[in-house]
Amino acid sequence: MTSTASAPLAGAAGLGPAEADWAAAEALVRALPPSGRVLLICHINPDGDALGSMLGFGLGLRQFGVRELQATFPGPPEVPEPFRGLPGLDLLVPAEAADPAPDLVICFDAASESRLGELAGRLSSAGAALVLDHHASNPGFGTVNLVDPGAAATSVVAEQLLARLGVVVDEAIAECLYVALTTDTGSFRFEATTPAVHQMAARLLATGISPGDISRRVFDTRPFGAVRLFGEVLGRARLEPAAAGGRGLVWTFATLDDLARHDQRPYVLEALIDSVRCTAEADVSCVVKQTKPAEWAVSMRSKGAVDVSRVAVALGGGGHTFAAGFTGRGTVEQVVESIRGQLDAALIG
Repeated sequence: MTSTASAPLAGAAGLGPAEADWAAAEALVRALPPSGRVLLICHINPDGDALGSMLGFGLGLRQFGVRELQATFPGPPEVPEPFRGLPGLDLLVPAEAADPAPDLVICFDAASESRLGELAGRLSSAGAALVLDHHASNPGFGTVNLVDPGAAATSVVAEQLLARLGVVVDEAIAECLYVALTTDTGSFRFEATTPAVHQMAARLLATGISPGDISRRVFDTRPFGAVRLFGEVLGRARLEPAAAGGRGLVWTFATLDDLARHDQRPYVLEALIDSVRCTAEADVSCVVKQTKPAEWAVSMRSKGAVDVSRVAVALGGGGHTFAAGFTGRGTVEQVVESIRGQLDAALIG
């Protein structure tokens, strides 16, 4: 395989992978034979960082010389509307069509093996497994693990490895990585936004991508039905000032019936947490989204008094100090009660 001129490294705050890990990851890719088969996997219900990092890295591998290349994620093969304009979507295949025994599997933005759903078995059936992630709760489930808790997004790790491989980040790769970076930093509003993050954004913008067009597509466009749905779900939000040692909890929930009544797909609910987390009286915010009759996808955010990743890990999930999630089972009341039971133990300081 061939490579092209190198690009500068992104850099990230905090303790990241050791040099030996970077070298091992690079070696896995460079050791692929000309006919080597690579399968890229991101987590279930993929967000912008998962899809953007995976597709951007996939386009980089294509430039590097990989020809037998697939990308996929567990669950229904539906790309959320805000990301349907991303370059590299031609790499995607449904989970059931994914290579059962690739030479190399590369996982993106999955905090745990369980987040790979029915595709988790590829970790053992592949010749080797490489994990790219930035969740502090990631236990390291690959043959080689590039897990950087100091990175603002998995795309930061992806850009660094592409640079080591000598891949030139062109406009298509840049758009994918920029979507990943902006979604996981909340358009550069979250605590993980560092000078290195803005430097990476500047490099990506220098390729010619349009930040205004990307922002309108990703953040500022949703169906009218989703607007009505948000109004209904926000109308049932509950504030519990005494929760989390008096720091406060605000939460709401959305059911499958809510989605059906407004003719909306589940992905529209991903943005709902931003409307809930602005509540001044609560440090912790939570949106509980029904996925099956007794199953809920839970998104949590913290303003800094509570480490919500500790809550999520205790309940079978993962994430970061300020943003985490898990899968809850039972009634919505039972799921919220399980969260309440963990908040005091997750207080910071």
